[in-house]
Amino acid sequence: MAARTMQAARCPTDELSLTNCAVVNEKDLQSGQHVTVKTTPNHKFVFTVKTHHTVAPGSIAFSLPQRKWAGLSIGQEVEVANYNFDKSKQCIGAMTIEIDFLQKKSTDSSPYDSDKMAAEFIQQFNNQGFSVTQQLVFTFCDKLFGLMVKDIEAMDASILRGEPASGKKQKIDIGLMVGNSQVIFEKAESSSLTLVGKAKTKEARQTIINPEWNFEKMGIGGLDREFSDIFRRAFASRVFPPDIVEQMGCKHVKGIMLFGPPGCGKTLMARQIGKMLNAREPKVVNGPEILNKYVGESEANIRKLFADAEDEQKRLGANSGLHIIIFDELDAICKQRGTGASSTGVHDTVVNQLLSKIDGVEQLNNILVIGMTNRPDLIDDALMRPGRFEVKMEISLPDEKGRVQILTIHTNKMRGFNLLAPDVDIKELATETKNYSGAELEGLVRAAQSTAMNRHIKATSTVEVDMEKAEKLQVTRSDFMGSLNNDIKPAFGTNQEDYSNYIMNGIIKWGDPVTHVLDDGMLLVQQTKNSDRTPLVAVLLEGPPHSGKTALAAQIAEDSEFPFIKICSPDKMIGHSEISKCQAIKKVFDDAYKSQLSCVVVDDIERLLDYVPIGPRFSNLVLQALLVLLKKAPPKGRKLLIIGTTSRKDVLQEMEMLDAFSTTIHVPNISTGEQLVDSLELLGSFTDKERASIAHQLKGKRVWIGIKKLLVLIEMSLQMPADYRVTKFLSLLRDEGALNEGDQIRI
Repeated sequence: MAARTMQAARCPTDELSLTNCAVVNEKDLQSGQHVTVKTTPNHKFVFTVKTHHTVAPGSIAFSLPQRKWAGLSIGQEVEVANYNFDKSKQCIGAMTIEIDFLQKKSTDSSPYDSDKMAAEFIQQFNNQGFSVTQQLVFTFCDKLFGLMVKDIEAMDASILRGEPASGKKQKIDIGLMVGNSQVIFEKAESSSLTLVGKAKTKEARQTIINPEWNFEKMGIGGLDREFSDIFRRAFASRVFPPDIVEQMGCKHVKGIMLFGPPGCGKTLMARQIGKMLNAREPKVVNGPEILNKYVGESEANIRKLFADAEDEQKRLGANSGLHIIIFDELDAICKQRGTGASSTGVHDTVVNQLLSKIDGVEQLNNILVIGMTNRPDLIDDALMRPGRFEVKMEISLPDEKGRVQILTIHTNKMRGFNLLAPDVDIKELATETKNYSGAELEGLVRAAQSTAMNRHIKATSTVEVDMEKAEKLQVTRSDFMGSLNNDIKPAFGTNQEDYSNYIMNGIIKWGDPVTHVLDDGMLLVQQTKNSDRTPLVAVLLEGPPHSGKTALAAQIAEDSEFPFIKICSPDKMIGHSEISKCQAIKKVFDDAYKSQLSCVVVDDIERLLDYVPIGPRFSNLVLQALLVLLKKAPPKGRKLLIIGTTSRKDVLQEMEMLDAFSTTIHVPNISTGEQLVDSLELLGSFTDKERASIAHQLKGKRVWIGIKKLLVLIEMSLQMPADYRVTKFLSLLRDEGALNEGDQIRI
């Protein structure tokens, strides 16, 4: 038709305003025709028309969104002309549409399937013309949505001809919707609409990992495996494109529990996770800070921590950023419910409040809660299930490779400024610092630095720094070794003073029996190290009093060179009640489980059990505790050697304790005169002439004396004048025991 002037009118019905068509009288135009509406000399808009009998001839009716888009007012005169689409160039291949709820009050958080939405859209608006920036109303699932056309791409002409796609993409301003057009929905900015499915744009989202982050500069040494495990469990789903995560029905991990010995880097790791993520500054809260003397305030403090995350999720939904909350000393507020003696039950209500916030009815998906504790056994079980603190990670003592990393991190700055002497070997220090935690290694570096600085301080009447020498300050190997031996000792590990007291006179190999004990001991050490089938090896050294069982046990432990060696001895538990004695023994074993290789010497078992033959009486509580601990296998990947000593094998047999040990080794007394003379020669206490005299006296005779008792008798004899020493020694041997049938000295 030739261009004609028509008058703009209001759309007659609500149903027609949802069709995106201009409405005319059937006398003027036919339904399905496309027209251009010229509002000013420079502005033309393309519409598809529908007819309705209520529209006056000569009028053309528009809906409110159409009038808004074209800048039309009621009664305005417009120029209307026919428009024919060039189907080879103007068919819509793909159209991107911005979508939002039409009315803000009708918003909801339920997800809308963009694939179904696209199919519905093509069905409703098939064969209609669309222009870029066009506004329209669309009904889907009984909800009204406001749409705006953002972008139109023409269909590839090759496809229209039935040929393979050429891959060329052509942007157009006006296009015709056809059955195989593709519709892509894009959520309007700041809209709370949730779209799912493939027919939506990949949202330009902020990457969760900070782009400037460098894993090399984290300053966490020895935790590579733990960090990669945390990343895999907690962040892989957050780094992946959200639409794929949605299609998998995957929920993000919302809680990480870090536990392990003090000083191993739990707090450091939590802090670094916060820096690594492109999230808000983490909220760090110490457990005890939550508690408040006023009723209800502790729970309110928990709610305040989550308030920002709740508010943002309500406003932005899935677009909400990540909120990190770090709880240090979590065991202070999340103890097992029902265990507290307090009448207020404040701990229980705090746990309840935390549970409801992390994984309650209105659960938040934009939070990551990191909890840290040295005592995971105290934490309420409900917090540890999946959906809450589901990633449980033990931050244990660093191995040798980890110690190299930690020491390198703490000495990097010194090395950079040439303050570290060339003789400092980090690998040697790592080998020497078995069972040191990260904090203790840092303390070692600090102690070495202090020692080096102290060399350049002149302490006269005033304390001054020798500036000339200070310029040449360097931290040397001897500074580190001095600090290693004197200043910093590992909390978990080998306390040399512990067992060096037991072997201060060395091991006197007076005969084959001693060599056999040490050889068997080393075999058990090798078994513990190398066998995967027996992570727990328990051996009992039994023999008469004073035969040197404890010294041999301490020697085997020292020769093992295990990173953790502890002696569980009755002299540390004098005056302890039965319960506190059980707890002390259990603590030794618990500490041993934290190390890769451990050796525990349980010395003088009958004394630990409070056994006395009169009565007889013993502590059944300690016995049962020891029986359990001797049989309890260490955690996976850990190995434990237990060496027990006793002078009363018969008593342990009656208590059914011998079965708890894998094997028993007998430690005998010196039983012949020749063995005794060999002992004297090894000790070098008497002269050759004196030894010959003693050997002559004891030749062919049998004796029975423990090496420990022999040492005491020798030392007593040596206090006498030289001429009387041999006589005194033989006299003491006889006095200690009794002659048996004229030739056997029994001591």
